[in-house]
Amino acid sequence: MIILIINGPNLNLLGVRKPEQYGKESLTDIEKWIKINATPKIKKIIFFQSNHEGKIVDIIHELYKKIDGIIINPGALTHYSYSLRDAIESVQIPTVEIHLSNIMDRESFRKTSVIKDICISQVFGKGKKGYLDAINILCNYKENQL
Repeated sequence: MIILIINGPNLNLLGVRKPEQYGKESLTDIEKWIKINATPKIKKIIFFQSNHEGKIVDIIHELYKKIDGIIINPGALTHYSYSLRDAIESVQIPTVEIHLSNIMDRESFRKTSVIKDICISQVFGKGKKGYLDAINILCNYKENQL
């Protein structure tokens, strides 16, 4: 199984931005940890981070038919990016939405996700461990499709 893990705006500042909220590890540290701890069912993980909505849409289009699943932490794009929603919905690749923090315990605007209903699952509030949960959700989903 080949998966794409997308991290959106400001996630390149993990470890710097609000460490009490998002943790002290950098995105690079988290990516290394994911590679080490991901299930052996995963053949390849492609990591992508951008602060630009269009670049995220482009990578989804570019890797269409080359990946088996998407894990996306869209950051603030979660709340308003209909172009991101349309990209995910168009390619019909199983997608899990993830957030490091518990978005339900934060500001009211963070509780809205415009992609939630087109994703197979949503994981939040588990820090970096949420990425492994998302990987397992994708693996189970794919196994149940066979």
